[in-house]
Amino acid sequence: MPNPIKILVVAGVALKKDGKYLLIQEDRPDVYGKWNWPAGKVEEGSSLEETAVREAKEETGYDVKVGEEIGVFHESTSDDACKHLFHGEITGGELDFSKDGKLDAKWFTPEEIIAMKDQCRNSWVWKGVEVLNKINCL
Repeated sequence: MPNPIKILVVAGVALKKDGKYLLIQEDRPDVYGKWNWPAGKVEEGSSLEETAVREAKEETGYDVKVGEEIGVFHESTSDDACKHLFHGEITGGELDFSKDGKLDAKWFTPEEIIAMKDQCRNSWVWKGVEVLNKINCL
């Protein structure tokens, strides 16, 4: 019997303001300079929604309320994580990405995100935007 595949579970949030979505620029060596949703690994005992709220605060400085799940993204067995993306609403705080050691945080239009696929950490970033487009949430 082959070894079981171990998959991480990640939860993230799509924050929208003035028609643009907030992406975080990564500083880890393996994904340095790539853009991603505010997101992180779901820890044992935490729900997907709790993780999305926690990661948004850590990576953006914003307090958020998560809403409906936009989608679940997992492409292949070589993809190390199953990623859950939620709608998010900013309820307080100020943009501050310095505490989590990110390089930058920037607001992008949906068209800009789709056009910069090669600058995104992986496909869930632009595929999340495509799902939002299909359900007319842009």
